[in-house]
Amino acid sequence: MAKFRNIQQVFRGLPASDGAGVQLTRIIGTPYINMLDPFLLLDAFGSDQPQDYIAGFPPHPHRGFETVTYMLAGKMRHQDSAGNNGIIEAGGVQWMTAGKGIIHSEMPEQEQGLLSGFQLWVNLPSSHKMAEPSYQEKTHNEILIEEHQGVSIKVIAGTTQNGTQGIVNNTFVEPIYWDIHQQVGTSFTNTVTLGHNAFIYVYEGAIQLHGSEETITHGQLAVLTDGDSVDITALKDAKYLLIAGKPLNEPVARGGPFVMNTQEEVNQAFSDYQVGKLA
Repeated sequence: MAKFRNIQQVFRGLPASDGAGVQLTRIIGTPYINMLDPFLLLDAFGSDQPQDYIAGFPPHPHRGFETVTYMLAGKMRHQDSAGNNGIIEAGGVQWMTAGKGIIHSEMPEQEQGLLSGFQLWVNLPSSHKMAEPSYQEKTHNEILIEEHQGVSIKVIAGTTQNGTQGIVNNTFVEPIYWDIHQQVGTSFTNTVTLGHNAFIYVYEGAIQLHGSEETITHGQLAVLTDGDSVDITALKDAKYLLIAGKPLNEPVARGGPFVMNTQEEVNQAFSDYQVGKLA
């Protein structure tokens, strides 16, 4: 018999500015929810006002974790110290493993119009924090979409109970990353691995979980209780992210763009960056 996940806590994000002044909403990585192992940060960005995004994210370093950029609208160009250069377009995703270190930039490939999407930070286990940097980058057309009556599941990572497989391979935390669109009145039911931490972020409309009278609406993050399944009903036409992953249960030491296991390792990352050894 299915053990349905319910709502543990609900949070709203906080207005924030990052990069060279990009306006965004910080959803995970706030005083209210610092992290949800293995997820370190979740930002939502979205504006049709160029002054909110045009300055972008000039070159900056990372070490010890992964960044996941998922674009809903607009275009973002990325370049890095390893010589990679490309454009993430609407509907596309870039799953970057920073590993031992990389310096990269993310700059809007547009001067007007809507730019929106999400960036998620996923921790790496201590055994792979100093791995070689790598990328998994896919366009909208490369990502499989599973459709049922009134329900569309864009499967970026993980596998649905019907066997639709995500295009991102990650054996560290075995993540689910699904962008789900539901018409009002429809239900979505699927398995989620027992013991994995999971959350839902609603970016349009409103939903309700099986056994709960609480409504999760636009702009709310719901951390879910443990269980092996979700059963979600759309109270309005809804769009939301369902994300889950295996907790690493390791010490976390943060220092800006570096996430390691000890403060000494963070200090070493800053030192390596300062002398040009990061990448």
